[in-house]
Amino acid sequence: MSKTAIITGGSRGIGEAMSMKLGELKYNVVINYVSDSSKALTDAIVEKLKAQYGVEALAVRADVSKYEGCKELVKAAVDKFGDKIDVLVNNAGVTNNCNWIDIKPEDYERVIDTNLMSALHMTHLTMPYMINHSSKDEQCCIVNTSSVGGLTGVINQADYCASKSGLIGFTRAIALEFASRGIRANSIAPGMIMTDMLRGVNQDELNALAATIPQGFIGDVSDISGALEYILKATYVTGQVISPNGGFVLQ
Repeated sequence: MSKTAIITGGSRGIGEAMSMKLGELKYNVVINYVSDSSKALTDAIVEKLKAQYGVEALAVRADVSKYEGCKELVKAAVDKFGDKIDVLVNNAGVTNNCNWIDIKPEDYERVIDTNLMSALHMTHLTMPYMINHSSKDEQCCIVNTSSVGGLTGVINQADYCASKSGLIGFTRAIALEFASRGIRANSIAPGMIMTDMLRGVNQDELNALAATIPQGFIGDVSDISGALEYILKATYVTGQVISPNGGFVLQ
């Protein structure tokens, strides 16, 4: 029987790597996009999933920072693949990188709505489609993408860190609440990962960043998709924070 995964923010960087990992693991994949500019990227991922892994995939226009957008995404997934959602990856995220004195309320509200509230909304809406099908032998999984910023704090990213720390607390509470129902919830908290944002940084700055990491190098998106694979297969792991960060943060 085919399995279905929904991933928010799944069309670039870490999200793209996780989308492809879900396809490799033979999940049908549902990905959201928000704007016309992101539609082409998402459509490309959908086609790649179909071509490389022979799974079905669906791109849905849905702003997951809003409850109604989350409803549209979940409805599209159920209409396409049926009323069993096996995996939810809450990966949508934005940041401001602004000091707290200058930041505007609408800016930090956007970060909280996208990073934290979207995960609450999506989990609230998908839970009925998990709880009716999950069991000890056939578990459903929720994976929330946090950050080392949610563990330690980062200057000029107070709203981002608040959202990512909130995700960790939410993950642990949901894990406890639904463990007996065969639903697991875990969080991935990436450290410094080579994405498009870092590719624009000059080599000297990259070297300086790498020097702050005990292992001495910046991680790859495959380190995060590998953590996702581990979580999906690790049937005795729930309520945990898996943090691929090269030793930058020791929990």
